[in-house]
Amino acid sequence: MTGVTDVPRALRGALVAVDESSPVASTVVFQYNPEEMTRRLRARSAAAGTDDDAYGGARDEALRLDGAPIETISLAVELDANDRAAAEDPAAALLGVYPQLSALEMMLYPQSATVLANDALALLGTIELVPPRAPLTLFVWGPGRVLPVRLSGFSIAEQAYDADLTPLRARVDLELRVLSYSDLPVTDPGYHLFLVHQVAKEALAVLGSVSAPLRLGAVAAGISAGGAAR
Repeated sequence: MTGVTDVPRALRGALVAVDESSPVASTVVFQYNPEEMTRRLRARSAAAGTDDDAYGGARDEALRLDGAPIETISLAVELDANDRAAAEDPAAALLGVYPQLSALEMMLYPQSATVLANDALALLGTIELVPPRAPLTLFVWGPGRVLPVRLSGFSIAEQAYDADLTPLRARVDLELRVLSYSDLPVTDPGYHLFLVHQVAKEALAVLGSVSAPLRLGAVAAGISAGGAAR
């Protein structure tokens, strides 16, 4: 007996950006899983697109849905180069958390090659330039939640630096907008990823609906038994 127990290793949340033009996906694995995550859902009504207090559509449209709800996710990610260095990460000792911050920031940037190509086309007199397409970004939160998202924005609080002003600790507050089949074309992989997510959620909803009456019945039986005992 060594006194060492087998402790299951917790899965890490992550953001994965898949670019069609690059064979290597940009992946940011959360160093620590956030202790909480805020999700906001708004109905997408057939009359106005989203549900609000000023609904003034026709009566027969009041209960109609125009698609999946609009969902936003907020969470805070903590980064610490000291802990990464303790885990024998040589990049953390030299560059702090700057590589992880840069990987997140690049999810909001167009590729520099695309920018230069569009500049060259503009100089040649091209009238219309197609805006560059962002990579498909996936929010991975365990095997049961892999969602296509758009990184709406984030704030970075750099909290400590070394002698070369390399950031050693940072907190990143992320704002994500979930992309559903109501936002993506059917040819996009994210369309089908979200559809799989909804099918799994429907199965869980059925399980919750079936188990709720059973729990209520057990509570009622316990109350009846207690009353009979008196």
